[in-house]
Amino acid sequence: MPSEARFFYSGIRVRQLARSLDFYRALGFRVFRRGVMEHGGEWVHLKFPGSHHRLELNYYPKGTQFYQPFRKGSEFDHFGFYFTDLTRWVARAERAGGKVVARVPDGRNELVYIEDPNGIWLEFIGPRKPARRKS
Repeated sequence: MPSEARFFYSGIRVRQLARSLDFYRALGFRVFRRGVMEHGGEWVHLKFPGSHHRLELNYYPKGTQFYQPFRKGSEFDHFGFYFTDLTRWVARAERAGGKVVARVPDGRNELVYIEDPNGIWLEFIGPRKPARRKS
């Protein structure tokens, strides 16, 4: 039985739309749709290969209905991504301007938290590399 409702996308406010697009494109996201809101704001829907979920970047310039100054807060926690080659993806995020803010071992996995250019955390989950044996 098909569901009448589904989780469709997550929207985040961004400070600089071009900088945010560069960051998420460098991670592999592709622009799906984009538009301008009636009040002058802009939105871009991004999709990640192999995923149905969309990420919506929202930019509200000063003077628009939804503009408000940015403040760091805890209203939004993080997005989570699973990678089989965690090391490669962490390096890719760093080259794109992301910053590693925490590394947490979790059983057979490692959790690496990356901060994007807007201060939003991304959780990268992947298998821990086994420790090399000393010969």
